[in-house]
Amino acid sequence: MSYQAAVMFVAGLGIPVLASLNAALGARIGSPAMAACALFLVALIAAASVAAVSGPKPVHLLLSAPKHLFLAGLFVAFYILSITWIAPRMGVGNAIFFVLLGQLVGALIIDHFGFLGAKAFPLDPWRAFGFVLMAAGVWATQKPGF
Repeated sequence: MSYQAAVMFVAGLGIPVLASLNAALGARIGSPAMAACALFLVALIAAASVAAVSGPKPVHLLLSAPKHLFLAGLFVAFYILSITWIAPRMGVGNAIFFVLLGQLVGALIIDHFGFLGAKAFPLDPWRAFGFVLMAAGVWATQKPGF
């Protein structure tokens, strides 16, 4: 396994941990939105620290980037707010399984068409089989006694 795959594997492990911690914080303080704000503040400090250590980057390049690229922040906010609110109600595992299913569908569409500047990887029978297999796995985890 390459180091890139290992980093992404660890990032994947962090998603349910993030969901559990932030859901617990939101339930404890009675406000999923305020828990999300706290998460974003900690994330901003962490990301700014890494940016500071990685060397100077021209801010004007960030400011001149196409504005649609900043929509990613809305997707992060939606994910954090929704997982913080829903995980205590349906369980972290169930919530993450549906997130995973959404990621699979989104990744297939982006890869197939090469959307958003991604390299195109057309859907072929093997990739379709892999998707169906993974989606069946997500479905199976939702069936009691399966």
